[in-house]
Amino acid sequence: QVQLVESGGGLVQAGGSLRLSCVVSGSIFSIFTMGWYRQAPGKQRELVAHITGGGSTYYADSVKGRFTISRDNAKKAVYLQMNSLKPEDTAVYYCNRAVQPFTSWGQGTQVTVSS
Repeated sequence: QVQLVESGGGLVQAGGSLRLSCVVSGSIFSIFTMGWYRQAPGKQRELVAHITGGGSTYYADSVKGRFTISRDNAKKAVYLQMNSLKPEDTAVYYCNRAVQPFTSWGQGTQVTVSS
């Protein structure tokens, strides 16, 4: 069974930084494009960044230039470095495959940015 475990969230002031981590177990990892999603209260979950097995990246316009996604295939881990955080980045952040997400999601990690 696939398990996704996110960590690294917290409370930070606007302009601050956080680094999120996600470890995947129970599945092949290196061949999949992995993504970071977020869901703010009352809003739908959205994909904010993804990275292919070979390291090509995509960013939503709202985070481009501030967030950096990376991965370590040997550790089956994907990371999200978030800089210049804004209050509108407040959300629960999840990792999953960017295409055909695993049915089972992790618990997510809460990011709260105060103004």
